[in-house]
Amino acid sequence: MDVRNDAAQVPAPATAITDPAPPGVSRRLRIITVVATFGGLLFGYDTGVINGALPYMTDDLGLTAVTEGMVTSSLLLGAALGAITGGRLSDARGRRRTVLTLAVLFFIGALGCTLAPTTAVMIVARFVLGLAVGGASVTVPVYLAEISPAERRGALVTRNELMIVSGQLLAFTSNAIIAQVGGESGGIWRWMLVLATLPAVVLWFGMLVMPESPRWLASQSRFADALDVLEQVRSRQRAEAELSEVSALAIREEREKLGGWQDMKATPWVRKLMFVGFGIAIVQQITGVNTIMYYGTQILTDAGFASDSALTANIANGVISVLATFVGIWLLGRVNRRPMLMTGQLGTTTALLLIGLVFPSLVSGIGISNTFFLFVVASLLSLTFVKLHVPETKGRTLEVLEAELRTRYS
Repeated sequence: MDVRNDAAQVPAPATAITDPAPPGVSRRLRIITVVATFGGLLFGYDTGVINGALPYMTDDLGLTAVTEGMVTSSLLLGAALGAITGGRLSDARGRRRTVLTLAVLFFIGALGCTLAPTTAVMIVARFVLGLAVGGASVTVPVYLAEISPAERRGALVTRNELMIVSGQLLAFTSNAIIAQVGGESGGIWRWMLVLATLPAVVLWFGMLVMPESPRWLASQSRFADALDVLEQVRSRQRAEAELSEVSALAIREEREKLGGWQDMKATPWVRKLMFVGFGIAIVQQITGVNTIMYYGTQILTDAGFASDSALTANIANGVISVLATFVGIWLLGRVNRRPMLMTGQLGTTTALLLIGLVFPSLVSGIGISNTFFLFVVASLLSLTFVKLHVPETKGRTLEVLEAELRTRYS
């Protein structure tokens, strides 16, 4: 099959349609975005709350240095598995039904952590939370990307990142307030953890009335349903044009059935797509930012802050993250994606270098300073990867991006 000719048959991008959308369309799209990104809020809260809760649960659960690490890392282990299975689950069952399932996992995990009588139960409950966190990290952005118009996709998908950092800020703030009110009383960490059940309930009820991804519906040959969803978030003319574009790609993908490991080895453009996708995922994680999110309070304590003061000071980390995300959303409509990613990577590298130079305290192993210098090296390698391999995506529909990959790497 000549993929160049095949790619040329993709319809003209739906972004060429400029007719105004009905008044309720933008409002409907905003509601969908807010509801779906409660998954991001839960992601942020559940990863950030341990920052302040861990010191208080140490005595109640009799944690050692080893079990403290297990309590923290069990969520990460669950998140890794959740990210792997979440994509397959959303492909098989749909984005909406998967998010509903994740909401239940968020609720069960948060409640399990709150009521945990032993370290073993806490570790299991945190693992369940991790499954939800990992699943949300892949499913919610895909859902938003597939339901958003191309010219607004970057801004709307970034709303999920805004909700993640907002969830972390909420965790840092509620931890500090609960610590101030409860003092050293036993079990205050349970109040920190139980708050995560509330947005889980909101997410579940909200997604009950949200539409399915039109691209997933098209992949299941449910073209009439896909058009119905597109007409909720596009003008009629643009919805019909976009359905034609999506349907053509869905039919081709069904015929080719690409996506497995054998396809990655045999098909150059799939191999390139997987390489860039895996690379971006690694770039996001090895910068060291999660070290600040999980252990910010401990780092501040090691730097000389009292425990309560460290909890309060850690709020600044959340505030700066939220403000920076607002700036990022504003810039998305004005600056290309790739330069923004590289600029952010450079900023992270600089911040980690400064942290490495300023904290003289030693921790087990190689110490705080050397740890952050290691992250600096990782960030520089990430910056090089983005420069060499990550394509620009601004203003291109998902279908056009795929067609370009097919043509370039045939």
